[in-house]
This record gives sequence, C-alpha cells and structure tokens, in this order.
Amino acid sequence: MELRLEVVQVPVSDVDRAKAFYTDNLGFVLDHDVEHIPGMRVVQLTPPGSSCSIVIGTGMNSMVPGSLEGLQLVVPDMEAARTELLRRGAPISEAQDLGGFAFAHLSDPDGNRWVIQEIPPKKAR
Repeated sequence: MELRLEVVQVPVSDVDRAKAFYTDNLGFVLDHDVEHIPGMRVVQLTPPGSSCSIVIGTGMNSMVPGSLEGLQLVVPDMEAARTELLRRGAPISEAQDLGGFAFAHLSDPDGNRWVIQEIPPKKAR
C-alpha cells in the first residue's frame, strides 16, 4: 500500500490576499484557481520543490481562518531561505537552534502558523 500526503487545506478569510501572500511572499507556485461550482473556489499552490500542495478557497471546509498551525517547510539552508523570504517581504522570525536543527516561524495574513525547519543535505561519506 502506498499513501501519499499531497494536499493540505489552509483556512483563510480572503482568498485573493492569501493567494498573493503565498505566491509573492513565499514563492509558492500557483497550480490552479478555479470555481468548480458556484460558491466553491479552489486555489492550489505548491511550495517550490515540494510534492505536497496547499489549497485555499471558499466553500470547502468549516475550519476557522487562521486556526492551522505546525505545518513545516523543510529547507537545506536556513540562512539562504530566511534571506530570500525576507527579500520577498515574508514575516519570518529569527532562526533558533533546537538541538542541532534550526527552526524559524512565520504566519500568513490570517494567522495560520508555519515552521521553517533546516535539514541540511547529508554529506557523502
């Protein structure tokens, strides 16, 4: 059996504002923005290099905007990632070393909280 997590819904109050944040500030790729049926808008976005996407929109779930927390984006180089995110205007925290792994935090305009985790590539032996 194979089970792959490929899409996570993120609850937002303003789809256009969130779409701009995820594409402009975080650099996510816009996969599609469609209204399947009246009142149900689906915007799918994928972080660069990820096989898992997020979906924002209307008419899909009953989650409270801003209630999601703990999704982690993994990067090979925290300093480079923070530099790029700050250049794009993302509100990312300072990095903290928590036992050999660096972590930083950010929130989208609704308050959904994300963790950026550094996992450097394994060195060849």
